[in-house]
Amino acid sequence: MASSRAMWLWSQADPAAVVPWATGQRITEIFVAVPWQPTAAQLARLKDLRTRTRAAGIRLSALGGDPSWALDPASAVAWRERATATGLFDGIHLDVEPYLLPGWTTDQPRIVAGYLAMLDAVRTAGPEPLDADVPFWLATVPAGKGNLADAVIARVHAITVMSYRDSAAGVVGVGTDLLARGQSAGRPVRLAAETQPLADCAYCTFAPGTRSALSAALSTVDTEAARYTSFNGIAIHDYDSWSRMAA
Repeated sequence: MASSRAMWLWSQADPAAVVPWATGQRITEIFVAVPWQPTAAQLARLKDLRTRTRAAGIRLSALGGDPSWALDPASAVAWRERATATGLFDGIHLDVEPYLLPGWTTDQPRIVAGYLAMLDAVRTAGPEPLDADVPFWLATVPAGKGNLADAVIARVHAITVMSYRDSAAGVVGVGTDLLARGQSAGRPVRLAAETQPLADCAYCTFAPGTRSALSAALSTVDTEAARYTSFNGIAIHDYDSWSRMAA
């Protein structure tokens, strides 16, 4: 049995094309990028997308994040409050990657503490559930007396693991640790597949393969990951590259 599917939507793609595509791919949630200060045209597009996703029964979550937010929770909260004030979104999807900050190797404890404080601030800033994108190796990072994986899972409603590999075995293999941690904590865990070409990591993406090959691989992921009660389906990164893949 296939699990639920989600996808990232970073571009300004036309909702009239996005939603039929999503419906055809059994997408149940779209993470749509919400600019810091949407223009009138961007806001109109988001409203159109919301109207179409609601009619299709698809959840719509506000997607945003910047590595700097790990040390600037006020900006993260301000973005969330502006996004949710529109009344368009069912959830918040954070893509804040603190390990991209220049001080990650030299000042990691401070950045880790800031990142966790930011998650606390964003989570408590409104009622919409908070989902966070995380790397599969999160448990290797110390956080207080424990590790960053458990600390993040304790602070959010769900996580989406960037389990980017080019096979079902690879996706499940790197995702197993966080599936197990999510199961212990009672938190939903999505795995994720990459479809963008990656010059620096060819084994991290299903590009330049076909959509049918990807679909078959994801069905295998469904079967293998289903042994974890935390498994909450698969997210695909992202709409533009996925929809351009050969059939």
